[in-house]
Amino acid sequence: MSYSMNTYSRIPVAFTHGEGVWVWDQSGKKYLDALAGIAVNTLGHAHPGLVRSITEQSSRLIHASNLYQIAEQERAAEKLAKISGMDSVFFCNSGCEANEAAIKLARLYGHGKAIENPAIIVMDKAFHGRTLATLSATGNKKVQVGFEPLVPGFVRVPLNDIEAVRRAASEDKSVVAVLVEPIQGEGGINLTTMQYLRDLREICDRQGWLLMVDEVQCGLGRTGKWFVYQHAGIEPDVVLLAKGLASGVPIGACLARGAAASVFTPGTHGSTFGGNPLACAAALATLGAIEDEGLMKNAQAVGGLILSGLREGLQGVPGVTEIRGQGLMIGVELDRPCGDLVKRALDRGLLINVTMDNVIRLLPPLVIKESEARQVLSILLPLVRDFLSQIPAAVAARA
Repeated sequence: MSYSMNTYSRIPVAFTHGEGVWVWDQSGKKYLDALAGIAVNTLGHAHPGLVRSITEQSSRLIHASNLYQIAEQERAAEKLAKISGMDSVFFCNSGCEANEAAIKLARLYGHGKAIENPAIIVMDKAFHGRTLATLSATGNKKVQVGFEPLVPGFVRVPLNDIEAVRRAASEDKSVVAVLVEPIQGEGGINLTTMQYLRDLREICDRQGWLLMVDEVQCGLGRTGKWFVYQHAGIEPDVVLLAKGLASGVPIGACLARGAAASVFTPGTHGSTFGGNPLACAAALATLGAIEDEGLMKNAQAVGGLILSGLREGLQGVPGVTEIRGQGLMIGVELDRPCGDLVKRALDRGLLINVTMDNVIRLLPPLVIKESEARQVLSILLPLVRDFLSQIPAAVAARA
């Protein structure tokens, strides 16, 4: 009997330890981790620099209240500001908390402009979290069912449809911000075009809106640059981070610049655990390793190898709808539900997952080597081909 609340359909395997991109279960079986705790384990498992940093910090000071100055937090904030182009950082504990902070910031910004009911433009298929506000901003009705009434104040538009944003600008004078994932993770690895991001920046500038980018899953070197928006050559007003920021130690961050950086004042927002010494030490170790070990360049090169290998290996295979991604954030969309592939891959020693019921999602640690990427392909390609040949679309849809 498990005393854990029944909120997950857990896979019946428990891991005991890991090294690099490899983890071992209680029976001693070895697995190649191509999921990284859903883009969390940036440095893989048991990274020496990260372990050393956490160990040393825990021996000195784990937690200090935000009532006091925290030296590690100041260093982490400075580092994030420098790599992002932002002016200030609020630390929290998760991605949904970072997004929640952004929603509050946008509303406060709107009230400062005398807008009675500020609204935020959000995208179809987006995922911003599971708190009531972030769930309401999320563009997936499946995860919203049962939690109504949702929080009002969100205007939903299709991703990459800039004309829909322009219509909202002309029709709804309560809009104060746009919240967008440059690459939708939970939504199925859906990429925004770089021109779309540039157009959003132009519209926000013209309208006096905040451009807020949720890089919780896609940021921090996963696409070959620190942030996806840097590929588009723009600077947002607000950037949301979490997941891989401290390689497994819980942390989130809401970064802001310009007018957005001064919206919060003492008492308007806060966090008990956010930015504590242990989490910030882990974040500093993670950011340092990404730079020192050339992991952004590695993500681009190894991610390109996986992406091209998938496209070559699945070219012309009936049932493969699209293969898309950037760096080490890759999705394979099939024409049928494919959740069964998670168990099949597990049996072969490969950790993947499926999102939106029919998109295989790969998010390996940034430390993955080319030889390990080829092992991912050697396991996954025949599994996908066999699955599509054995499981007709109609049968998979009923399963």
